[in-house]
Amino acid sequence: MSAGTKSAAVRMELPVMLTSYEVARVLQVSPSTLCRWRQTGQGPRVTWLTPNCPRYAKDDVDAWLARMAA
Repeated sequence: MSAGTKSAAVRMELPVMLTSYEVARVLQVSPSTLCRWRQTGQGPRVTWLTPNCPRYAKDDVDAWLARMAA
């Protein structure tokens, strides 16, 4: 396996990460609502890349939506 092929395989395994604005748009809420949910432990699971850079795995957002619909 060449180095290019190996790195491509690794990238395919990484989760799709969404910004707060992307998640807010998908959930049809304001970014401030999503921020409030984040601060109170509600809403989809968040991953902090840096102290000012929250990201949401698409799979976590999908799972949260499924739980809310149940």
